[in-house]
Amino acid sequence: MATTLTALRRQIDSAGDLKSVVRTMKASAASAIGQYERSVAALGDYARTVELGLGVCLRSVEQPPRETQTALAATPLMHAVVFGSDQGLVGRFNEVVVDHAVSALAQTRCRVWAVGERANARLVDAGITPEGCFAVPGSVELITRLVGDILLKVQAPAATTQADQPAATQSTALTLFYNRPNAAGYTPVSQRLLPLDALWQHGLANRPWPGDQLPEVLDASAQTLRAFIREHLFVSLFRASAESLASENASRLAAMQRADRNIGELLQELQAHFHQLRQAGIDEELFDVISGFDALSTSDEAKSTP
Repeated sequence: MATTLTALRRQIDSAGDLKSVVRTMKASAASAIGQYERSVAALGDYARTVELGLGVCLRSVEQPPRETQTALAATPLMHAVVFGSDQGLVGRFNEVVVDHAVSALAQTRCRVWAVGERANARLVDAGITPEGCFAVPGSVELITRLVGDILLKVQAPAATTQADQPAATQSTALTLFYNRPNAAGYTPVSQRLLPLDALWQHGLANRPWPGDQLPEVLDASAQTLRAFIREHLFVSLFRASAESLASENASRLAAMQRADRNIGELLQELQAHFHQLRQAGIDEELFDVISGFDALSTSDEAKSTP
C-alpha cells in the first residue's frame, strides 16, 4: 500500500510540474501573439505609403523596367518560400501549410526554400527537396535579417539555366506560402510577389491621391520605381513572416490549452485514486485496531470467567 501511495504521489508531483510548464508556455505564446500582431498593424501604415509611392511611379513611367513586366519567359524559374516552425507543440501548423504548398506546386518547375526545420522535414517527406532552410526568427527584430537572407537567396542566379537563355535574363517568379491568423486560429494562404500582377499595378496607378496636389517623380523615375518595388518585396516578406509567427504561437497556445485541460483531468483522476487508496489504508488500519481490541476483550472475559 505504501509503495502504491508513494508512486501515485510521485505521478501527481510530476503532473503538477508539467502543468506549471504548460502554463508558462501558454503565457509566452499569448505574449508573442500580441507582439507579432502589433508589428503587422504597424507595418500597415508603411505598406500603404509604399503603395502610394509605387502608384505615382507607375503613372509616371511610360515603359516599366523588366522586373515589372507581368509576362514571363517560357518555362520561367519559380521560387517558392514556405514558412513553418523550428519547434514543435504547434499542432498541425506545419502540416497544413506544407500540404497547401505541395498542392499548389504540383507539376511546377521551382526552387523551394523552407523557413523552419519542421517545415523542411515535412517538405522532404512530401518528396520535395528544399534548396535551403532558414531559421525561424525568435523576435520581431530578427525578421528583418530573415527577409534580407531570403531576398539574397532568391536573387542569386540558379546553378542550372536554359541552354538558350542566360541566367541574367531569365524571368523569375516568387510565391510565398504561410499561415495567416484568423478568428478560427489560422488558415494557409499563398501570395505571388513576382512578377507583379497587372491588375494590381493598374489599381495602384489609378488609386486616388489622398492630398490635393498629385506628386511627381522628377528624375530617374525607373530607378525610383525599382526602389519602391524592393520596398514592396520587403514589406510583403516581413508581413508574411510576422503573420506566420503569430499563427504559430496561436497554434501553440491552442495546443497548450488542450494540454492544460488534459493534465488537469489527469490530476483529478490521480488525486481521486490517491484519496481512495489512502482512505482504504486508513479503514484497514482501523479494522485491525478494532479486531485487536475485540480479541483482547474476548481474552480478558475468558480469563475472568470462573
